[in-house]
Amino acid sequence: MNSRPSIVSRRDFVRASAAAGAVITAFPHIVLGAEPDKLLKIGLVGCGGRGVGAAHNAMAADPNVKVTALADMFAERVEDAAQLLKKNTGIDIAPDHRFVGEDAYRKLLETDVDIVILATPPYFRPKHFEACINANKHVFMEKPVAVDPVGARSIMATGRKADEKKLVVVAGTQRRHQLSYIETIRRIHDGAIGRIVSAQVYWNGGMAKYYLRKEGWSDMEWMLRDWFNWTWLSGDHIVEQHMHNIDVANWVIGTHPIKAHAMGGRHRRITGDQYDFFCTDFTYPGEVHVASQCRQIHGCKTEVAERVIGEKGYSNCDGFISTIGELDFEKRPNKDAYVQEHRDMIRAIRNGERLNEAQAVAESTLSAIMARMSAYTGQEVTWDEVMKSDLVLSPPDYELTEENIRAHIPVPGAPRSA
Repeated sequence: MNSRPSIVSRRDFVRASAAAGAVITAFPHIVLGAEPDKLLKIGLVGCGGRGVGAAHNAMAADPNVKVTALADMFAERVEDAAQLLKKNTGIDIAPDHRFVGEDAYRKLLETDVDIVILATPPYFRPKHFEACINANKHVFMEKPVAVDPVGARSIMATGRKADEKKLVVVAGTQRRHQLSYIETIRRIHDGAIGRIVSAQVYWNGGMAKYYLRKEGWSDMEWMLRDWFNWTWLSGDHIVEQHMHNIDVANWVIGTHPIKAHAMGGRHRRITGDQYDFFCTDFTYPGEVHVASQCRQIHGCKTEVAERVIGEKGYSNCDGFISTIGELDFEKRPNKDAYVQEHRDMIRAIRNGERLNEAQAVAESTLSAIMARMSAYTGQEVTWDEVMKSDLVLSPPDYELTEENIRAHIPVPGAPRSA
């Protein structure tokens, strides 16, 4: 194992990424309907905080689940993850199952893992997901699942292939596995508040974490470590974070928006090329409008919530329904959803159930991308346009000086990339 991976240049990175679609000729170790006490082996691709957290969640979901392989771009993240797993669970990942570098995920897929957790920056998700399904692995993938329209459509296509292979796919949209959301939205779908006429979704909070550039880091290494703040890696925070709330809107309304008109701006961000805030008017079929806000600025009002209004009342989608004049339903939120999503995945694998969330999470990701494209350009963007768009984000082709970064931040109305 390399003590430190070589971080490729941006040109080599793009070339290597384009060539990474080869099929891995492996076969599933675990098939749908396997016996309930069979050990399921998990491979983790992306050993940051969310990835390691997801690995712990999976093992908490079932006693016969074990992480056996790790992969990451950076050696210290693999080693840190291995040490954390050993400390917290007693599992000692074999040295020859700790993979580092640009092709680490491919080496992991050649092992006998049954399930792969994908928790790298979202830019990599379409390529990694396709490789997993080609290798006949069940997949848990963190959201969002793409940063551009081409990537989102790739997820949809690979999801269809997963169905053909009877593979289970679960996404990190944990609200869909949270009992309070499930029960509330079931009641809304059963007519508790009547026909839905509008909704609001919010993720307004503080500034995301960031990494200042260290001496010796190349442009690529800096961006990979600071990925939360670069649009090509994260999709901007409307995609990386706020898509959770947009996903709830899609779920409760029952479809994706048909167009978006958005605005946003940047005033306080320290690194990267993203906006600090977005405001979007989503239009859904039947002229149902959803008002969307997301902001990452310290010292401002915090609100992470959804609200849906019907002809007979309203709901927060998470345990509360009120009709005009009276409280109809209230349920204490269940905050175990990070474990529950893995329970649901593992149960589906063991019981031979169909469970594939690729299409839903791809649509929610693409909904957020549509809004970002609108804000960056200042134009209304439709679902038909993003479904036909050939936009593919890639590493910046300029030197990452402060002046150059500022010059390439999107300006609405100017002919820049969305």
